[in-house]
Amino acid sequence: MWALGEKRAQETADGENFTFLAKGVDFKGVVNFDGTIRIDGRVEGEVHTTGTLIVGEQATVKGIISAETLMTSGKINGTVTATAKIHIQKHGVLIGDIRTPGISIEDGAHFHGMCDMGAHKWVDEQPSTSKHAHDFPGHRGKMRASDL
Repeated sequence: MWALGEKRAQETADGENFTFLAKGVDFKGVVNFDGTIRIDGRVEGEVHTTGTLIVGEQATVKGIISAETLMTSGKINGTVTATAKIHIQKHGVLIGDIRTPGISIEDGAHFHGMCDMGAHKWVDEQPSTSKHAHDFPGHRGKMRASDL
């Protein structure tokens, strides 16, 4: 194991923390990280990171995920929030609702759920009034039965 001083020196040299949960790790609970985390084991609960979450091909994650970027080729079942992007790679399976401004899904990947990419901003805008706009419900009431 590294001495505490050597570990701190390496973290500052790398500029970012990196955490690895290897194959065979089975974790249940809530985990919070700064920086990048790679999961190759099984996690059930919540995973929160300010950086990138990488879910390996053999990994399984069930629960709530929040990260800046999610890259997965493993299996995820839960709710995912990514402030930058979600990238579902070949062989990846993501089942659940996601919220992110950007998403990419490779051939061979699977996604089942709802995706919120901020479209509500467009829907909330008031439509501009046009001189060509028609009031179809009002017009329908004025139509004769023979016109139908």
